[in-house]
Amino acid sequence: MGKTKVDLLHYSFSTSLFGYTKEEVDDLIQEISEQIGKLTEENICLKSKVEELEIRLKDYQSREKVLQDTLLTTQKMAEDVKANAHKQAKNIIESAQNKAEEILNEAHRRLSQIHSDISELKRQKTRFEIELKNLIESHLDLLEEEKRQSEELDEIESKIRFMVK
Repeated sequence: MGKTKVDLLHYSFSTSLFGYTKEEVDDLIQEISEQIGKLTEENICLKSKVEELEIRLKDYQSREKVLQDTLLTTQKMAEDVKANAHKQAKNIIESAQNKAEEILNEAHRRLSQIHSDISELKRQKTRFEIELKNLIESHLDLLEEEKRQSEELDEIESKIRFMVK
């Protein structure tokens, strides 16, 4: 590597009769110019790399922003989907509860109707039994009346026979 800034500041030329030795000065100028040339090329190369890296950095920053925006949008959509799912679930549950309540009310109404029908049938059975009992008693009364009349006839007939004899 070439001379550093400190080397150059502390560098001392040999002196000759007419000043510094020309060859030493020329050699130092040559060495310094080569170093400056290399440093200039290196500086240009580094600036180019810095520009390229800055472009890439901006590209990455742009991509990062797009990704962040996409992530935020996705999170919002996920929250919306979740909220809609909860809302739909709530609606489904409410609908099912309403339907169950309707079915239960219908079952209670039907049970009440069946109890009412059973009570009516019991009343009809009781009325029928009473009417049947009355009918049987009426027929029994008729039969007894007929039997009594038959006995009276038999008695009259017997009296008539007795008299006719």
